[in-house]
Amino acid sequence: MTTPSRDTLYAVPITAVADFCFDEKVAEVFPDMIQRSVPGYGTILSAISLLATRFAQPDSHCYDLGCSLGGASLALRHGIGQTPCRIIAVDNSPAMLRRCQSLIARDDGTAPIDLICADIRDITVVDASLVVLNFTLQFLPPPDRLPLLRRVYRGLKPGSALILSEKLAFTDSRQQALHIDMHHAFKRAQGYSDLEISQKRSALENVMIPETLELHRARLTEAGFASSETWFQYFNFASLIALK
Repeated sequence: MTTPSRDTLYAVPITAVADFCFDEKVAEVFPDMIQRSVPGYGTILSAISLLATRFAQPDSHCYDLGCSLGGASLALRHGIGQTPCRIIAVDNSPAMLRRCQSLIARDDGTAPIDLICADIRDITVVDASLVVLNFTLQFLPPPDRLPLLRRVYRGLKPGSALILSEKLAFTDSRQQALHIDMHHAFKRAQGYSDLEISQKRSALENVMIPETLELHRARLTEAGFASSETWFQYFNFASLIALK
């Protein structure tokens, strides 16, 4: 297996930092980028695999909406095991999907994975026993988030679940400052420089809009979910399980 390319996209000064996008340059370094940028990312993938073991139903679909390089899709595949269940992995970045396809081809799992290049807002969820939105919703305009969650809810089978992982914002200014500072400390510990942290933050500023945990839970209730609970949080990154 080849070693992932090191993320150095923001290592030198950039005169005008462009908005972040999932292009070929990002796709090339994404495994390194996300492991060094998202606290607990590996733990979340491990839990997705375990939850797939619990929720995947025969002759149903599992969805990975905003699949990027397929980390959650592969976690679903290994959790599903021999259960006759199909994984639908959707992303709107051709560059990410090309690399995702090569990673899937090298994987030894057996559950079929269908890759779809599309906007997740255009996808109809059907016969789903588990849906994953792993750090995806935060990239949608806020007005589009509730309609998507409503479509997810309608497409889930009774007794099924949604896994929603997101970067968080906080209403208390001290908590907001603390969690941002600690996230930056985490990134420094992974080898990122202050310049890289600053320029990446500028690139994401207009692209990724975090929300509070309370708002996420209220929106899940409004979308129809019977309950939602936070199962994981590491500073300002959290993952919830919502049940139908």
